[in-house]
Amino acid sequence: MKILRHSFCDPFKPDVIELGDIESKNIISRFEQIPWNEIIYRMGKANKSDIHYSPSLEFEDKTTKHGVVVSGVGTSSLREFYVSYKRPKRVKRLFGIIETDNPEYFTDVTGQTKEDVIEILNAFVNGKYDLLDSRIK
Repeated sequence: MKILRHSFCDPFKPDVIELGDIESKNIISRFEQIPWNEIIYRMGKANKSDIHYSPSLEFEDKTTKHGVVVSGVGTSSLREFYVSYKRPKRVKRLFGIIETDNPEYFTDVTGQTKEDVIEILNAFVNGKYDLLDSRIK
């Protein structure tokens, strides 16, 4: 079982909230515990100046440095989730002439449902990085 670091971006607080370590088997329940719809409803009623982020939950494998960030999106209720995938990756630049290592290569996908997010989190926990690469481009 993996131990992951996790954090939460509360839209009404300027600083990221570090939640400490979590066992990989518990990340789905942590995701489901977040009151996504309630937070987005409150955001819809708040002044724009009081909002710092979209509500976002991040998990990172401290060993592999792979991570997943789930963000809830909507105007007055939860409409969808955005998912970002962070990992170390060798990337090509300048028309493929130069290759460099990017320790925090990010890609993301929009339009995700709760079920999609659970599938992505399961792939993340089980180290199915090829699946994540193909789903989150």
